[in-house]
Amino acid sequence: MSEPDLPDPATEPNASTDVESVELDVFLEAIQRVYGYDFRNYARASLRRRLWRRVHGEGRHSLTGLLEAVLHDPQAMERLRVDLSVTVTSMFRDPQFFRALRELVVPHLATYPFVRIWVAGCASGEEVYSLAILLREEGLADRVRIYATDVSEQVLEQAREGRMPLDKMKAYSSNYLEGGGREGLSRYYTVDGRWARMDPTLRDGVMFARHNLATDGTFNEFHLVLCRNVMIYFDRTLQHRVHELFDVSLVDLGILALGARESLVGSPLESHFDVIDAESRLYRKVAG
Repeated sequence: MSEPDLPDPATEPNASTDVESVELDVFLEAIQRVYGYDFRNYARASLRRRLWRRVHGEGRHSLTGLLEAVLHDPQAMERLRVDLSVTVTSMFRDPQFFRALRELVVPHLATYPFVRIWVAGCASGEEVYSLAILLREEGLADRVRIYATDVSEQVLEQAREGRMPLDKMKAYSSNYLEGGGREGLSRYYTVDGRWARMDPTLRDGVMFARHNLATDGTFNEFHLVLCRNVMIYFDRTLQHRVHELFDVSLVDLGILALGARESLVGSPLESHFDVIDAESRLYRKVAG
């Protein structure tokens, strides 16, 4: 009598992986329905790592355990949201981008009597203040309104405060000069203990507001949209959704700025834009 065929472990589904995948789907659906935060189209590998970090942080043993915690404790949900909202940023990050912005984009913006700019995923505001400084030095600040948005109200509050760690200002000053800065960054802040407080007049043309790129729609027409190093955490479906959002939000010949690891290549909307500077990820919307 021959022995029965046994399953080959190399080809059989991993039961624990399947269970975790179901748990993850249930988890993301639940927090979207209860709290309105939609992380369902975030890149799964990064999302899973961050969720398990919070599982251990809350003293739980599974995603189901974490879900129980966040559904019954809004503070646990807030801790999770902070973990999932990536806020890696710095002033004048990628100096070559800011130099390209000065040389290639500002002359175009200067042709308009009034300019609306959207900084999407602004985090704690470093890029917003960098942009405000650049526009002041280029003589455009008085006719620009910047809409700075993020999914997190907590980081928006930090952005409104305009407070940067003083020990980072040396690196920020180097970025500023490399990016074409003209005055010296120190003239734009005062020292307050361990903090550098940005000149409050830099916020005169800035409106900070909560906006979720995964679920919310357009809210104005813009001449420039900056969304840098945000979509690297989205899957392709969500990236395409955001590209569509920016497309409808930009005026004809409006400028889109993406991060160094992001691109419109392969997007269904690639043909809607001309490349201004491939290295700096600057694109111009084609007139319709």
